Amino acid sequence: MAEEASLGSRREFQVENAHAYNVKGPVRWIVSHLLRYPLFPLIMGTAAVANNFVYSYIQIFVGQAFDLISTPGFLLSALMIPVLGILACALGQGTTGIVRNFTTEFLAQRIERNSREELYLNLLGKSQTFHGRQRIGDIMARATNDVRALNLMFSPGLNLIIDSVLALVVPVIMIGLIHPRLLFVPLVFTVLLAVTVMDYNRRLKPVSIAQREQFGIINAGLAEAVAGIEVVKANVQERYEWNKFTSNARVFRDYFIRQGIIQARYWPMLMFSLCWGAGFFHALILWRQDLVSLGEVVAFMGLFGTLRFTTFISIFSFNLVQLGMASARRVLTMIKTETELDQNLGGISRPIKGEVVFENVSFGYGGAQVLRDVSFRVLPGETVAIVGLTGSGKTSLTRLINRIYDTGSGRVLVDGVDVRNWSLESLRSQISTIEQDVFLFSRTLRENIAFGHAGAGPKEVERAAKEAQAHEFIMTFPEGYETKIGERGVTLSGGQRQRIAIARAFLTNPRILILDDSTSAIDSATEDQIQRAMRRISSDRTTFIITHRLSQIRWADRILVLRKGSLADQGKHEELMSRSPDYRRIFAKYE
Repeated sequence: MAEEASLGSRREFQVENAHAYNVKGPVRWIVSHLLRYPLFPLIMGTAAVANNFVYSYIQIFVGQAFDLISTPGFLLSALMIPVLGILACALGQGTTGIVRNFTTEFLAQRIERNSREELYLNLLGKSQTFHGRQRIGDIMARATNDVRALNLMFSPGLNLIIDSVLALVVPVIMIGLIHPRLLFVPLVFTVLLAVTVMDYNRRLKPVSIAQREQFGIINAGLAEAVAGIEVVKANVQERYEWNKFTSNARVFRDYFIRQGIIQARYWPMLMFSLCWGAGFFHALILWRQDLVSLGEVVAFMGLFGTLRFTTFISIFSFNLVQLGMASARRVLTMIKTETELDQNLGGISRPIKGEVVFENVSFGYGGAQVLRDVSFRVLPGETVAIVGLTGSGKTSLTRLINRIYDTGSGRVLVDGVDVRNWSLESLRSQISTIEQDVFLFSRTLRENIAFGHAGAGPKEVERAAKEAQAHEFIMTFPEGYETKIGERGVTLSGGQRQRIAIARAFLTNPRILILDDSTSAIDSATEDQIQRAMRRISSDRTTFIITHRLSQIRWADRILVLRKGSLADQGKHEELMSRSPDYRRIFAKYE
C-alpha cells in the first residue's frame, strides 16, 4: 500500500477513510476492487461451476435414455429416472444461472460506481497545474465511457469467459468419466483453442487500446467545439470543426473495421468444426470396438457440442475484456498521474490575521520563468494594488498565496508561516478570489452565491447580494434567487456574473481577498457602489487588487509594480509617479 499512501499524500483533497486500491497495474487495481466484496466472487464461481455440472449431466441422462430405448423390451417406467434427472438438472441450471448472473451484475455495477467515485475524488484532488494540461473532453470520456467499459467487462464479458472456461473444463471431465479414450480429440481441441485464442487476443489488444484513445480524442474535440461555440460561429469555423470531427470519426471507424477483420478471421470456430467431426468419427470407432455404448456416443457428442458455446462466445467476451482492460489502463493512468500539491491534513489550521510575505520568490510554468526573486511584505488589513503590463506575472503572484501553485524557489508566508505548512483546506477557506473570467454553476442564483458557504441562510445571501449591487437585477427575474442559470452563467451578462461572484466573496467573509480585474465588465456607476462596499469589507482584511482602473489603484495603501516578472518598485501612487518610470508608463497607458 506504499504507492497508494504516496499518491494520497500528494492530493489537494481526499476523503478520510476512503478505500485504498492497489494501483500498481490494471489487473491488480481491478482485483482490489473485487476484494471489497469477497463473498460475491465466491458465490459467483460456485454457482457457475454448479450450473455447468448440472447442464453436463443433462447430456449424460440423454445418453442413458438413448441406451434404454435402444434395448429391446424396455419398460416405459424405466424412463422416469433419466426424465426426472433431466428435469432436476434443468431446474438446477435455471436456479444457479440466476444466482451467477445476479452476483456478476452486482459486482459489475459496484465496480463501475466505485471506480467512477475513485476517479472523481482523485480529479478533485489534482492540482491546478495538472488540470491546466488536460483536455476536458478526454477526462469526461474516461469518467463516463471508460468506466462504463469496466462494467461491461464484468457483465457480460468476464461472466461469459468464466462460464465458457467452465463449459470447456466440466464437459471434458464428464467425457473422461464416460471413457478415458474419448478424451483424445477434446484435449487436442483444447490445445488448439488456447493457441488460436491467444493469437486472437494478441492481434485484438492494440486495436482495443487505440479505439479507447481515439474515442477520447473525439470527445475532447467535441467538448471544445461546443464549449467554444460562440468563437466558432463568430469566426465562421463550423465547416472546419465539422471536418475535424468527421476526420477523427473516420479514424475511429477504421479501428472498428480492423476489429471486424480480426473477428472475421476467427480460427477457433474452424478448429471446433474440424474437431467435432473428428471426435464423432473417433467415438464411432470406439463404439465398433465395443468400448462404449451408442448412448455414450450420444452423450459424448452432446458434451462435445457444449464446447461450441466456449468457442463462439470467446469472439465476443474477449473483445469486451480487452476494451475493459484498455479502459482500466486509461483510468488508472489518470489516477496515478502525480500532482504537485498536497492537502497537508496535519498542517496548521487556525484563523488567519492577514499578513503576507514573499521572500525571494521565483516561479514558472513548464520551464518558462514568470516571477523572478520577488520580495515584499503586506501587513494585515492593507489593500495592495498590483500593476504591470500584460504578461508581467500579476495573476501568477496572487495564485501563490492560496497555493493554487507552489513556488519554484523562495517562500510565501501567511502570518509568518510558509503556506506549504498550512492545512490546505484551512488556508483556502480563508482566502477568496474574484477573477475577471467568472465561473458560475448550472444552479440557482442563491446556490451560486452561497457556494463555499453552504450553511448561509436566505437573509445572509440577500445581504451579500445587496452589498455587491446584485439584488436589484436578481429580483427582476420571475423566480428571483431561485432562478436557475445556464452552464457557466451564459444567461447572465458579464457584469451580472461578476456581481454574483463578488456577492459570493462577500458572503464567505475571507481574511484575504484577491480581486483580479473583478469589475472590468461593470459600468462606472455600479462600480462606484461596489467599490464602496469593497472598502467597507476590506477595512479589516488584507486585499490584493489587480486592475487597470485608476479609481481602484488610487485608494490602495500600497502599489506593487511588476515588470517582466520582477518587482520593479512599490509605494503609493504619488511616490511612484515621481520616481518610477515603469509606473508612469503603465499610468500613461491606462490614461
